[in-house]
Amino acid sequence: MHIEPGIVHGAKMALAVATAAGGLAFTAILASDESKSRVITPLSSRSVIAMLAVFVFFEILPHFPVGVSEVHFILGTTILLLLGTAPAAIGLAGGLLVQGALFAPSDLPMYFVNVTTLLVPLFIIAEMAKRIIAPGTAYVDLRYVDALKLSAAYQGGVVAWVAFWAFYGQGFGAENTTAVLSFGAAYMLVVLIEPVADLAVLAGAKAGRTFLSNHHLTTPRLHSAA
Repeated sequence: MHIEPGIVHGAKMALAVATAAGGLAFTAILASDESKSRVITPLSSRSVIAMLAVFVFFEILPHFPVGVSEVHFILGTTILLLLGTAPAAIGLAGGLLVQGALFAPSDLPMYFVNVTTLLVPLFIIAEMAKRIIAPGTAYVDLRYVDALKLSAAYQGGVVAWVAFWAFYGQGFGAENTTAVLSFGAAYMLVVLIEPVADLAVLAGAKAGRTFLSNHHLTTPRLHSAA
């Protein structure tokens, strides 16, 4: 998902800074709302878990360059369903920053572009989850079709943002268009894998209900329909 350095540059980067600032500000609002309803420790611990998970997804899981960006197994729906929206957003933004600072400093100039690409689709599927997951259903009881809808929406959002940044930064030339299309086609393969990963992780969370609930390591909705 890391957009290649130089795709967006110069004065055009101002838009990326603005969109990323909006995403980070909304993340802060979500975190503030959650910390008011519960003590800060569960929020902070879940955020750290999310950052570690994102770092593993970006740096350790298989990833490969295609077209204007890289294909990663981000598993955005997985961390949202396990940890909640605010920790997932903090984890994506923080994990991306840590990964860039420690292992890929060449990606740091594109941080605002990449963080927008990750966060906006996350916020969209968080709202989708409220509508497509039946009331009274805990996340551990999620159906495959619902996991597929969320995953397709998240990955589709990532692809849409990558395409936007590529066309915004480099125009609609034949070479750039081909690069965008090849990236989009490759990334849609992730949609076939992520729902399976979601359900496998949720099954593990269901088996470990007592431990996870007692230690406040997951979002309350994971095991409770409330």
